[in-house]
Amino acid sequence: MWKEMIICLFIVIVIIIGNIITQNYTIESVKELSDSLTELKTKLEEKEDNISDDNIKGKIQEIEDNWKSRHERLAYYIEHDELEKVETNITALKSFIITNEYAEAVSELDKSVFVLKHIEDKYAFNLQNVF
Repeated sequence: MWKEMIICLFIVIVIIIGNIITQNYTIESVKELSDSLTELKTKLEEKEDNISDDNIKGKIQEIEDNWKSRHERLAYYIEHDELEKVETNITALKSFIITNEYAEAVSELDKSVFVLKHIEDKYAFNLQNVF
């Protein structure tokens, strides 16, 4: 009897620790990507103030590279459909920036931030998500 209780307790502790680690990584990833996207939005809105296209294209490439590196780890425990939405939005954002359609790019940027925040909220460890 004690052996089974110790094993069950150990499993519960491992699950809680794993959840804390994954939740912290998700929060860190969402914050970093959202901050980068918000910075890009600011640059796009100030486009009239002589900000070079190369600077903006470099920033979107940096965001895309950051997403690709984080996507691999996030895919272990987050639904692939949710991650695909972010990837689709970032790809659309990149294409709008390449074609210099900045109004549409801002719209895609806002969608990307929304989906990232949704992922963070959906996988947060709280009573609403547990029950």
